[in-house]
Amino acid sequence: MVGSDNSIEIPFLDRLRTSEARLRGLRLVHTHLKGESLNQEDLTDLALLRLDYFTAIIMDHSGNPNGYYSAHLNPESEDELWTVLPKQYPGQLREGILEEILEIESRLSRSKKNLKDAQKENRAFLVGVYPEKNAGRHPSLSMSELKELCKTAEVHVVDTFIQRKNRLDPSTVLGKGKLEEIILKAIQKHVELLVFDLELTPSQAKKISDIADIKVIDRTQLILDIFARNAKSRDGKLQVELAQLKYLKGRLTELDDNMSRLTGGIGGRGPGETKLEIGKRRVEERITRLEVELKSLKKRREINRRQRKKNELPAVGIVGYTNAGKSTFLNALTNSEVLSENKLFATLDPTTRRIRFPEEREIIISDTVGFIHDLPPELSNAFKATLEELGDSDLLVHVVDVSNPDYKLQMEAVEKILEELELSHIPMIQVFNKIDRLEKFSIWAIENDSNGYKKSSVDHGPGLEAIADLKEDLGIDSFSDSVLVSAFQGWGLKTFLDLLEDRIYSLSRSNYSNTNSVY
Repeated sequence: MVGSDNSIEIPFLDRLRTSEARLRGLRLVHTHLKGESLNQEDLTDLALLRLDYFTAIIMDHSGNPNGYYSAHLNPESEDELWTVLPKQYPGQLREGILEEILEIESRLSRSKKNLKDAQKENRAFLVGVYPEKNAGRHPSLSMSELKELCKTAEVHVVDTFIQRKNRLDPSTVLGKGKLEEIILKAIQKHVELLVFDLELTPSQAKKISDIADIKVIDRTQLILDIFARNAKSRDGKLQVELAQLKYLKGRLTELDDNMSRLTGGIGGRGPGETKLEIGKRRVEERITRLEVELKSLKKRREINRRQRKKNELPAVGIVGYTNAGKSTFLNALTNSEVLSENKLFATLDPTTRRIRFPEEREIIISDTVGFIHDLPPELSNAFKATLEELGDSDLLVHVVDVSNPDYKLQMEAVEKILEELELSHIPMIQVFNKIDRLEKFSIWAIENDSNGYKKSSVDHGPGLEAIADLKEDLGIDSFSDSVLVSAFQGWGLKTFLDLLEDRIYSLSRSNYSNTNSVY
C-alpha cells in the first residue's frame, strides 16, 4: 500500500476473517515520516479492522528508521480499547509477539462468548440525527420511541447518540469522523447493531456498514422486523413479506458481505418461508405472486363486510397510535382476551368483537394495527388493505395514551393517516386512556378509595368533577365527544358505553348519515 505523507488508504478486508470473535489475521506495519507517534487514525483503524498488531516505524530526516511504536487491542477492558506500547528502537524488537497475538485473540473470543451467554438479546447503539429547527417532536421523544421499538424487537439498547444538524452527510449521515467516534464507542461496549432513527438510502447503509463492520439497520427495517414477529394471520404475514421485499428490492445491488450485514436477523426477519437474500428477479416474481394472493384475500374481506352490512349491524373501528392501549380497551369493553402487551405494534392483525346494548341492539367493534409517526411508505401502502375495513365504519373510536408527553403530536399523526386514507369524514369519539398513570388523577383516586369510593366512581358524582378538571388541565375540554378512561383499571368505561350507545342510536336514526359530525 502506498499513501501520502499524512495518511494511507487501507483496502477492504472483507475476504479475511470476518468473525467478531477473532482478530483479522493481519499485522499492519507502516512508516511515519514526521517522527510522530501513533495517531488517532492509526488507532481507529486498529479497532475498526480488528488488526492483530499495528506498528508505525519512525523515520528520521535522513530516511533511516529511528524507532517504532506499536499498539494492540485490549478486548476485556471497559476503559481502554487499545494499549499503546512505549517507543522502542532498532535492535529492541520484542520476542514472543505471535504468542501475545494469540493471547489477545483468546481474550477477544472469551469476552464475546461471555457476553453472548449473559445477554440473549442483540446489543444496539441508537443514532438519531434531527433538524436543528424542528417545530415537531423533540429529538429526545423520537429517541424514546426508537427505544420502545427496540424493546419490542427484543433488542437491548446499550447507548444512544443524538445530533442536530440541518444538512445530512450524503454518504454517512453524520460525517466520517463522527461516525468513527460512534463506532469506537460501540466496539468498546460490544455492540452488535447500529440503529439509525431515519430511513437510510441504500448507498448510506452500505457505506456505513463498510466503515463499521457492524450490522447497520434503520428505523424502517426495525419496524418491519416487529411486524414480521407479530403477524399471525395469513393476510398479515403476506402484507409484511410484501413490504419487506419492496424495501429490499432497492437495496439488492450486490450480495456480498456488506449486504449480508444489511439482511438477516433483526430487520431481516421474514414471517414466511422466503429468505430475503435472493436476487432481484426472484424478488420481482415473489412480489407479483404476493400481490395476486392479497387481491384474492381482499375479495374475501369484501364479502365478509357485505354480509355484516346485510345484517345491518353498525360497525365501530378502534384507531390510535401504537401502544395507546387499544387492545386493553377492547378487552375491557367485551371481556375478551385479545393480545395486549406494553409493546409497540403488539396488535397487528385486525380483531373484531360484538357489543350488545339493552333492547337487543348489537354493534361490531374492531381493533386495528397502531399508527406511528413517519410510517414507512412500504408499510403505509401494504397496510392500507388492513385498514380499508375502517372505511365501512359508522363511527371511529380514537384511543389516545394521555399519559404520554407526546400525545398531542401522536393524535396529529393518527389524524394525518386517517386523512391520507380518506377516513377523516367518519364521526369520531376521542378516548383519552391511561388516566391512572397521571399523577394528579392517581392521587384523587387513592384519596377517594380511602374514603370508601369504588373505582367506578369516576362515572358519577365527585368522579365527574375530577374528570372535568382533568380535561381542562390537559386542554382537551374542547372535544365535545371525548371520554377519559383507564382501560386497565376499568375507570370511565360506563361513561364511554353510554356515549357510544347514544351516538350509534343517533346514527341509526339518521340512516347512518355522517351529516351531523360528532368530532
